[in-house]
Amino acid sequence: MIEAEKLKKSYNEKVVLDIPSIKIGQSQIVSICGPSGAGKTTLLSILGTLVKADNHKEQSLKILDQDVNKMSLNHLAKFRNKHLGFIFQFHELLDEFNVIENIIIPGLIANKEKKMLIKKATEILKILNIVDLKFNNPKNISGGEKQRVAVARSLINSPSIIFADEPSGNLDAKNADELHKLFFRLRDEFGQTFIIVTHNEKLSKISDKVLKLVDGKIQAR
Repeated sequence: MIEAEKLKKSYNEKVVLDIPSIKIGQSQIVSICGPSGAGKTTLLSILGTLVKADNHKEQSLKILDQDVNKMSLNHLAKFRNKHLGFIFQFHELLDEFNVIENIIIPGLIANKEKKMLIKKATEILKILNIVDLKFNNPKNISGGEKQRVAVARSLINSPSIIFADEPSGNLDAKNADELHKLFFRLRDEFGQTFIIVTHNEKLSKISDKVLKLVDGKIQAR
């Protein structure tokens, strides 16, 4: 699913990430945890192809058996849109669109038929138990509901891998637990891999794999 070797990332000549190797399999829930400033979001962004690792001969990143380092920017953008989904801590929903319009944006970028996307988005909203909100403006729904909309948006193109950056960081304990249970349910139903940056100890304890970062390096567990 994901295989990486010799991942390094430097800013102003300071190494902030130094990972010898990572392997992540299909249908795994993977937690990336560690203290603030440990490099968690940097690692997630590199694995999600949003940020490039330092360029050197030994560095490699393969996703779904494809070498993403060899892709053109246009090819990489299409690959990301088709195969990868993203859930951000602050939802990143657009207030000028209603809930269902927000959800289908990645599908429209992929030139999929709008009618088909609306039907699929409605089905996803039913699974997430918020179908009654589909015509609401994001400004008028709760934080937990916004996060479920963000989850729905990440699923609209049926990606193989979903990357989530502190998805429950702004939720209360009850909503956080519900969101984490939802990830496992989606994994079991659709076979997707979830890679999640989190400070939530309950989530890390039940994850299939935990990558604990300290000072940009993975610590042995």
